[in-house]
Amino acid sequence: MNTELLEALEILEKEKSISKNTLLEAIEQSLLQACKNHFGKADNVKVNINPDTCDFGVFAEKTVVEEVHDPVMEISLADAKMLNSQYTVGDVVNVEIKSKEFGRIATQNAKNVILQKIREEERKVIFNQYYGKEKDVVTGIVQRSMGRGYSINLGKADAVLSENEQVKGEVFRPTERIKVYILEVKDTPKGPKILVSRTHPELVKRLFEAEVTEVRDGTVEIKSIAREAGSRTKIAVWSNDPDVDPVGACVGVNGARVNSIVEELRGEKIDIINWSDNPAILIENALSPAKVISVMADPDEKTAMVIVPDFQLSLAIGKEGQNARLAARLTGFKIDIKSETQARESGEFDFYEREYEEGYEEVQEIEAEENPEAEEIMGNAAETVSEEE
Repeated sequence: MNTELLEALEILEKEKSISKNTLLEAIEQSLLQACKNHFGKADNVKVNINPDTCDFGVFAEKTVVEEVHDPVMEISLADAKMLNSQYTVGDVVNVEIKSKEFGRIATQNAKNVILQKIREEERKVIFNQYYGKEKDVVTGIVQRSMGRGYSINLGKADAVLSENEQVKGEVFRPTERIKVYILEVKDTPKGPKILVSRTHPELVKRLFEAEVTEVRDGTVEIKSIAREAGSRTKIAVWSNDPDVDPVGACVGVNGARVNSIVEELRGEKIDIINWSDNPAILIENALSPAKVISVMADPDEKTAMVIVPDFQLSLAIGKEGQNARLAARLTGFKIDIKSETQARESGEFDFYEREYEEGYEEVQEIEAEENPEAEEIMGNAAETVSEEE
């Protein structure tokens, strides 16, 4: 048993996550390369390696001939009979090659083949490891600044946090631990190139998945998310369990869960709203914390008219239009917000009131048609009201 080689392979397998079989293949290739460098060719060379004991042997297949013209490919009958007296001309003999006899250059080349294979496999292992984490959040350690970007150590590889993927105003110190979203992992000759982000909306979603059990197990779904990194994020959530409040689950007891995420995002405000399949209700929720009088949404055109109390107009629009902008991104609707006074002056408020009343009357008519007794009941109710007046 080749104990030293076996131990070396086991250490490499443990530390570099490179399989022993891959390393044995590298050794085989290195021995073939050494033979080629030593003899000029290695077409007839075979390498036998026992994966359990790591014992190996190198053999050259040579044809028995009367007169040798190519010593690499042929062996004389006399020399063959010294190995086995039964050999005759035309037989193929396996002649052992002593690797110790290789020259210095051949040995060095063989070593380089092994080292190159180890480096290639190590890069492949690291690439596969982080490629599997693409579109996920990981914790990294700030290494150093690179111009306006940063180098972030993720453990076995370094990632690049470019200026475009940084939150405006965020400054990091070396050795600081931060969470980043892996945008892309590229395979390059120098190893995997990993691009990370602190501005991507999915960063917030992944942080909620990590922090909120109900989101992680699928009980609560994050249906939509809109973010202006460093300032404000709006997320719309939905519960698949009627007994679970989606907003409450994400906020946590005394705001513990959402505050943990806000802290990681360095004070970025997060609005959590209830998702609804009804566009009008969804838009009303999305404009929170502003109160809404009415919403008229057109699902086909993806447009909506929203009327709010006069004193709520600035809150609904938000600073520099941020609240309305995030609500539009969250819902996918183009939202036009007007105050009650503006709507009345333009006649739109009266129009929407008429639309509502006509719609209500249509509902009454349909109910009456479906239930003949309903018409009589409604008539009696009307007479009663008239008498009371």
